[in-house]
Amino acid sequence: MDFALTQEQTQFAEAVRRWVEKDYGFEQRKHIIASAEGISAEAWSALAELGATALPVPEDQGGFSGSAIDMMVVMQELGRGLVIEPYFATVFAAEFLKQAKAHFDVLEQVAGGEIKLAVALHEKQSRHDLSDIATTATKSADGYTLNGKKTVVLHGAQADKLIVSARTSGAARDKNGIQLFIVDTNAAGVTRQDYRTIDGYRAADISFTNVQVPAIALLGREDGGWELLDAVSDYGVSLLCSEAIGIMEAITSATLEYLKTRQQFGVPIGKFQVLQHRMADMFMEMEQARSMATLAAVKVSSDNAEERRRTLSAAKARVGQAAKYIGQQAVQLHGGMGVTNELPVAHMFKRLTMIELSLGDTDHHLARFVAQPGFKNAA
Repeated sequence: MDFALTQEQTQFAEAVRRWVEKDYGFEQRKHIIASAEGISAEAWSALAELGATALPVPEDQGGFSGSAIDMMVVMQELGRGLVIEPYFATVFAAEFLKQAKAHFDVLEQVAGGEIKLAVALHEKQSRHDLSDIATTATKSADGYTLNGKKTVVLHGAQADKLIVSARTSGAARDKNGIQLFIVDTNAAGVTRQDYRTIDGYRAADISFTNVQVPAIALLGREDGGWELLDAVSDYGVSLLCSEAIGIMEAITSATLEYLKTRQQFGVPIGKFQVLQHRMADMFMEMEQARSMATLAAVKVSSDNAEERRRTLSAAKARVGQAAKYIGQQAVQLHGGMGVTNELPVAHMFKRLTMIELSLGDTDHHLARFVAQPGFKNAA
């Protein structure tokens, strides 16, 4: 199978990279992180002008109908540049609308960069289990009433609308009774507590107190919430894997450059064979992770749910292992400076750590992979 990028994909990647290098350097990023909002309106407008916000949106809603491979290209470049804008949160949320074939007006706004979205799935007790939902949705004559609290909602305070998981019936962790809703962040009863995460991103804890939403806010079938949540969360995993590859490329390149310039005993430390071996190990880890991230982007649209789950969990686990190894090696090879905020390497390591924990950590996805029928049959 040919995994070479098309000319259009290569050109898109180059355009995003040029923008990052010109307008989103390390110093600019630090200023954005320190700002009250934690994101940049100018950067968001630039992403819209580049077509990044329109890329995953269907053509009927003013987008480019970009595939997961197209998104992989963009996420790698944003990862390489450590871009902290709410792009991942928005396109992840938009995928729920795409797969539910609902709220086309919102998708049109996403394509034009007019709106930002976020996904509110996690709760205090749930950790990595997306079916562990205590938030309730009580049906009423006009729609539903939401009550509950979501935690660590990435860019939740910067979003205009949220995709919220809630339970209409069943006990916690039941797959039945889960539904998904689109909710305006300015709706009565929605309160958001904004804070900065260790990687410089923004997240929020969001409470829903008797929040009234119309029946049209329900995404997908009344009994199909879990299937939609499971499929789109795998799409989010694919995006995170791609972002991690871009960061690993950047941190490996920065470490190699440091080994070439840092001198000890009158020679660059990169001359020492033991450090050369460690760089070689970092490179191999990165290439293995890249292969799995590419496979994840290919299989995330598979009609075979078991194959999709198996592949995406294998990719997330392998990328998580590589991210941990490469990040730790980079910090060690930089010495004490590897953990200082003055160096991009420290920020890359923090973001890799957060990616490993997002949408299921390595242990979670290894367990999910083993639980798939394909693994048992192969064994």
